[in-house]
Amino acid sequence: MSFIDINEESDFSYQNLPYGIFSTESDPSHRIGVAIGDFVLDVSAVKHLFSPEIRATCIEGQTTLNALMGAGRPVWTEFRKTLQKILGKDDASLRDNAGLRASALIPATDVTMHLPARIGDYTDFYSSRNHATNVGTMFRGKDNALQPNWLHLPVGYHGRSSSVVLSGTPIKRPLGQILPSPTATTPVFAPCKLFDFELEMGFFVGPGNEMGEPIEMKDAADQIFGLVLMNDWSARDIQKWEYVPLGPFNAKNLGTTISPWVVTMDALAPFILPHEPKVDPEPLPYLKENDSYQYDINLFVAIKGEEMSKAETVSRSNFKYMYWSPRQQLVHHSVTGCNMQPGDLLGSGTISGKEDNELGCMLELCWKGTREVKLGESGEIRKFLKDGDDVIITGYAQGMGYRVGFGECTGKVLPANKL
Repeated sequence: MSFIDINEESDFSYQNLPYGIFSTESDPSHRIGVAIGDFVLDVSAVKHLFSPEIRATCIEGQTTLNALMGAGRPVWTEFRKTLQKILGKDDASLRDNAGLRASALIPATDVTMHLPARIGDYTDFYSSRNHATNVGTMFRGKDNALQPNWLHLPVGYHGRSSSVVLSGTPIKRPLGQILPSPTATTPVFAPCKLFDFELEMGFFVGPGNEMGEPIEMKDAADQIFGLVLMNDWSARDIQKWEYVPLGPFNAKNLGTTISPWVVTMDALAPFILPHEPKVDPEPLPYLKENDSYQYDINLFVAIKGEEMSKAETVSRSNFKYMYWSPRQQLVHHSVTGCNMQPGDLLGSGTISGKEDNELGCMLELCWKGTREVKLGESGEIRKFLKDGDDVIITGYAQGMGYRVGFGECTGKVLPANKL
């Protein structure tokens, strides 16, 4: 346990210790921080308590987490153990040094967060079977819901790393080509009318691999640094017109929002679920897992309209509803020899459960516009997002008397540019 008093409902327990990049008004330099309770530990202020090697390669002068991500699991393990010692109740180095505590433990309300990594590449997957089945049923019918390849490989597409933004960044409703009516065959240029959120999680790649040398399943876990919450905003009407034959393009490049704190896989290890091998069909050997990499992480989406006094929850899902795991996504991505690099970001795809209140996007919640989504007792309803809507994604894994949480992933919808 820590000498710091932490509410048991805090996302940032002693068992968590997620990494982020922050600055303060008094010191605008970007540097590594660790969230704990209501504070952010300034790692640069306690760098003398780390080994000289880690201090030199992963802390000093680092304005992103890329160096730490690229350092590999032995360094990740040592870094976390050092943090646990520094923040633990039995170590005096920080606990009994009032001057050091004053400089190293900064109230979370006094920091400005930044993107945790320099994201070289971003790939989004489509790996929730419930979501893929629902969308396929809407557009192709129940008998043809899943495409023939879906149960054999993690379907994905390459996104835009340049438009990955931090929680709190507003997202402007996009303009694009859309069909003006269900029977139209000629598009018009107009603001997106069917603007949507997508409840996702993303993971950051660690050391990576050399081009031409795929990552094997036995090594994949050591290549996954940690998870963040993600909202991969989606323009459904733009996507419907543009996606044949090469898939999403402008409908998905307008913005992807991530939470600022990266939760490590070590922190999430207690929440791995029992292994349930895929048997119908069994994956090809390179995608076969011999142990579990499915996690019990509660996920929530809330919407707050401009006229609403508080946000109302519209979805309660869970990361356990993924069919293809992060390990399988990473292995498949690199199987051609594609070189992954530290700080690359891979998105899970929309995460939906089986129940109506577990659906991970408005397209599913309103079932392609055929039903209304009630926003609590506010009197407001939605089918898709309106200008001024705040979308708030949260998530945590629940332990005995503590949480391993992610904070918030938020974004407000701004009106489209005038034509």
